Amino acid sequence: MSSIFETAMLICFGFSWPINVMKAIKARTAKSMSLPFILLIIAGYVAGITAKIINHQINYVLAVYLVNLAIVMVNLGVYFRNRHIDNAGKASNGMEVKGAAA
Repeated sequence: MSSIFETAMLICFGFSWPINVMKAIKARTAKSMSLPFILLIIAGYVAGITAKIINHQINYVLAVYLVNLAIVMVNLGVYFRNRHIDNAGKASNGMEVKGAAA
């Protein structure tokens, strides 16, 4: 029974991530995104996957973890894409780009 509830939790998270990814793609800015938050979520999914493997619970729940992790990894890619867009916009406006030599 606990696997059913764990899967339900993962499915709820799983449906929210694609919505977040689409919103971030459309926004074309990383200003409302948090890299530490994304990395913390990735670490959590990796921990969950590791626990399933260590406990030899190779089942449908593990598959849901993997799908969710893949979607969050897409979100990480969108973060870096949007940060690049932000930096390119600053550079074209003559503003200082973070990390650039003067």
